[in-house]
Amino acid sequence: MVLKIVQAGEPVLRRHARDLTPEEIVSPSVRQLIVLMCDTMRDAPGVGLAAPQVGVDVRLAVIEDRAEYQAGLAPEELAARERKPVDFHVIINPRLVVEDPTPVEFYEGCLSVSGFSALVRRARGVRVEALDEKGQPVSISARGWYARILQHEIDHLDGTLYVDRMETRSFSTAENHRRHWASRQVAEVRQALGLPERQG
Repeated sequence: MVLKIVQAGEPVLRRHARDLTPEEIVSPSVRQLIVLMCDTMRDAPGVGLAAPQVGVDVRLAVIEDRAEYQAGLAPEELAARERKPVDFHVIINPRLVVEDPTPVEFYEGCLSVSGFSALVRRARGVRVEALDEKGQPVSISARGWYARILQHEIDHLDGTLYVDRMETRSFSTAENHRRHWASRQVAEVRQALGLPERQG
């Protein structure tokens, strides 16, 4: 069974989600929510899904970047994005710390802003302190695309969408992104759009 992914404009996407209690984390209802969120993320398909995106106002997200999702990307694109497969996992009540603030800019989309993408700057490296689905503490250090996914999902838990961070002139339908921008380097895109070169 898959859940409905709510779209931009739903109030739940703009609220700061609440922490789950230790009792809630191990409850049957949260276990079921995790299973349904996993199924929904894979069905979409996406690399992450936060509970507010399925209308549930709690600090929980599921993440998975399968090798098959990366199969269509050239090795140099994967290297530029620092993108490698990430196994399925759950983060609950996460706290994010930037470890490498070097800004990295790539096109980003969102299952709750369906059919669009835009250039978004994110920190290159982060650490996330969270709880897993058993309520056990986990510490995740991530760089590149994995760091981007974590930042994107934790933004959802804080009521933030990528459109709040995007380079507005780069906002594009998914179809036009594929037609015009997907095969270009970010510097080329910025030049074509009449955007200044990013400094650092």
